[in-house]
Amino acid sequence: MGCVHFNMRLKMNKTDVFNAHRNLLFSIAYRMTGSVMDAEDMVQDTWLKWDAVDLKDVARPKAFLTTMISRSCIDYLRSARLKRTDYVGPWLPEPLAGDDAADDLALSDSLSMAFLMLLENLSPVERAIYILRVAFVLDYDEIAGIVDKSAANCRQILRRAREKLDTGQGRRQARRAEHESLLSNFMKVCEDGNLDELIALMSKDIVLYSDGGGKVVAALRPLNGAENVARFLLGILKKAPADLTVRIATLNGSLSVLAMLNGKVISTMSLAISDGKIEVIHIMRNPDKLRHLQGMVMKIED
Repeated sequence: MGCVHFNMRLKMNKTDVFNAHRNLLFSIAYRMTGSVMDAEDMVQDTWLKWDAVDLKDVARPKAFLTTMISRSCIDYLRSARLKRTDYVGPWLPEPLAGDDAADDLALSDSLSMAFLMLLENLSPVERAIYILRVAFVLDYDEIAGIVDKSAANCRQILRRAREKLDTGQGRRQARRAEHESLLSNFMKVCEDGNLDELIALMSKDIVLYSDGGGKVVAALRPLNGAENVARFLLGILKKAPADLTVRIATLNGSLSVLAMLNGKVISTMSLAISDGKIEVIHIMRNPDKLRHLQGMVMKIED
């Protein structure tokens, strides 16, 4: 009987330990995969592996769990690259409701849609090392154990990853107040249908990405240039249903636009802003990647 009580207590402790780190595990997995659904699957898979572990053999549960989920994500990314070659049109990360890093600048920046897109330029191991070091500030010795490389090698890989991502040096990224102001102006100008004013809000080399996943109508290639993007957006608005509603919500740590029809999210739009101009627009229309946002709409409506 005493053995049964001991096992039950151990089981509860393992559950409590895992739940204490669940948000961290999801945060790592989402940044690694760019997918809410896959991140949730990674967390669940990590729980199943953790449940089979003897807690007495784990000296540092946080490091142990971080290692497990990071390795699972690396394996996932290696297979996902093959699957994405058949993806119809631009692939964008799934928008994440809310902000899991509001008080941490590095974590918040690593959550943005624009940054997640930049991470697609990295190999799975480069991505893991970059995220674990820059966003989650793990030391090199711990990262080395996770990716099975030396600490010195991890330093070199991080340096190469930084070089690949070094596309915005010298540009001032917008903070929340500036982002909110420009988003407000953007929505007003779009509603007014003023082409020149809309162009004036954009960087001349702005890029617009639209992800429909082959399931709904979306631009099959990125659109480049302020005039092209502005005309495209105003053209969409002219064709929008009369009962379409628009709401502002926090996605990936920044204020973004939700477009809803009959109470259902049919698209999201996020802006990447630097030097006071809109530099990138990401539009998500793939219904599979919007499914997890439907509960968010109920909260907004309430």
